[in-house]
Amino acid sequence: MRTVGDAERRARLATRQALHPDHHAPDVVGAARSVVCLHATEAATVHLAVGARTTGVTPFDVDAALYDDRGIVKQLAMRRTLFAFPRDLLPAALAVARERIAPEQHRLIARDATRHGIADDGAAWLETAGAAVERRLAGGEALPAATLRAELPELSGAITINEGKRYGGTFNLAPRVLTWLGAQGRITRGPNAGHWRLSKPAWTLMGSWLGSEPAIPDLATGYAELVRRWLERFGPGTLEDVQWWLGATKGHTRAALAEVGAVEVALEGGGTGWLLPDDLEPVTEVGPWAALLPTLDPTTMGWKSRDWYLDPAHRELLFDSNGNGGTTAWWDGRIVGAWVQDDDGVVSVVECPGTDLGSEGRSALAAEAERLTAWLDGVRITNVYSSRLMKGEALP
Repeated sequence: MRTVGDAERRARLATRQALHPDHHAPDVVGAARSVVCLHATEAATVHLAVGARTTGVTPFDVDAALYDDRGIVKQLAMRRTLFAFPRDLLPAALAVARERIAPEQHRLIARDATRHGIADDGAAWLETAGAAVERRLAGGEALPAATLRAELPELSGAITINEGKRYGGTFNLAPRVLTWLGAQGRITRGPNAGHWRLSKPAWTLMGSWLGSEPAIPDLATGYAELVRRWLERFGPGTLEDVQWWLGATKGHTRAALAEVGAVEVALEGGGTGWLLPDDLEPVTEVGPWAALLPTLDPTTMGWKSRDWYLDPAHRELLFDSNGNGGTTAWWDGRIVGAWVQDDDGVVSVVECPGTDLGSEGRSALAAEAERLTAWLDGVRITNVYSSRLMKGEALP
């Protein structure tokens, strides 16, 4: 069995995921393909992840790809997480959303509608509300959730949960109805009403946004295509890596690996990884490189087991308690710190304690900080998921 060492894994990461400057992607869609899809939980992550993997592409180019050309499309999918998918991968993502997310959302919304007295039959209420949204959007219009809620009495209804607790309160069901419709592929996030760093989507019919209804495959076919693309860009990975990223059962993950003909390889330090059958040749190192990646970047979040690119002692400094990664500074295939901005928007690197970058590494990261400062052009990014290193907390 062939062994893939950590150095080769880092070389694959550098080139396959368009992080080495000699291997940057040509455009926004190419950047998305380099990591399968772009995390979109935080709106700015999409733009920043593209900026890190391209040369000469601006935030306005990313907006154009999202909202004008529609070459990438936002969709809730694996792990009930929002991503921006290349257009041709959207059907596979919708297979996951329709089969895994939509039924669970239907059950929960219907339960809450009944339990909180919104309707005697929560399931019927939800179907009626969903149909009303589709009728309102039938002319191809795109409307934000607040407008739909104000115009459609069928969407009326709020629930109060966890009274007296910090995370409790009264919540409208309308946004959850829209999420359910989106998971089914009936509607999608259309134009964004706010600045590119903010998420203020208007909702529109999927067919109107794309020009035609996507042909959604069955779940097994969708999983297989997602796994094939993951192995192209992230392989080798363990069964647990693939399962975690896919958000699937172990059985579904094994079936998808078998469907694409994945081949077992040995990993440095023990364990078994998987590669595509036409990707077994060794990859040589490409030389040192530096990159500054955003919160929840697809590379940072790409594997469950991260010790080959992240010192275990630094995990709690860079990830929150739920496993969400903050901004990261990379040197030669390893995470070595985070990046922050001052009040003027100037980017600087915060090194993990005990990291020995040397003068070459520090100079390369300083150059990346200057590049990112210029790219942001005064825009300051606020992050929901801020790590201890980003917050400047006392470190060990």
